[in-house]
Amino acid sequence: MYIEREEQLRELYAPAKGRSLDKQLDALEKHSINFIEHSPFVTVSTASSLGKLDCSPRGGKPGFIKVLNNSTLLIPDAKGNNRLDSLSNIIETGNIGCLFLIPGVDETLRVNGTARLSTSPEHLNLFTEDTKAPITCIELAVTEVFLHCAKALMRSKLWSLQSQIERSSFPTMGLMINEQLSVDSTPESQEEMVMRYLNDL
Repeated sequence: MYIEREEQLRELYAPAKGRSLDKQLDALEKHSINFIEHSPFVTVSTASSLGKLDCSPRGGKPGFIKVLNNSTLLIPDAKGNNRLDSLSNIIETGNIGCLFLIPGVDETLRVNGTARLSTSPEHLNLFTEDTKAPITCIELAVTEVFLHCAKALMRSKLWSLQSQIERSSFPTMGLMINEQLSVDSTPESQEEMVMRYLNDL
């Protein structure tokens, strides 16, 4: 049996109420700004005009995302694989959703809004403190912001040392991709991949 109408869905769940609704803001304030400034990791979700979805991880030192004011963020496009899925989607629809995480903190911060790509030197030069300026950055105009409860990260025990697995017990990226693509060559080792990435950050 499948749910096909929102009315069916609402019959199964109690209505949202209280803080779960009241906490949604339309601009950043001191606590959401503080959260972003302490976050070294964010997921960026976008969609194309045809509904093609993308969710990409972005990381850097805490503060790598710049808060221009209470309604504007700048997200640098650090060097990657040049697929440009997120950036292409932003050009098409301008819609974006972000989820900020801080290691050791079970709460997360959700920021939704509209976005455009900037090559303004004024924007790009904000990111030259630890690295060279990115080619582009995402200018995010905030429309919704709210703290998300800790339940998901508590259930997953994401920050617990006991939740970590030995990397050597999991297939390497090189092996997985070779097998996915039926490639016969010797896969790149985990150590080789890490060194290649470190030289290309």
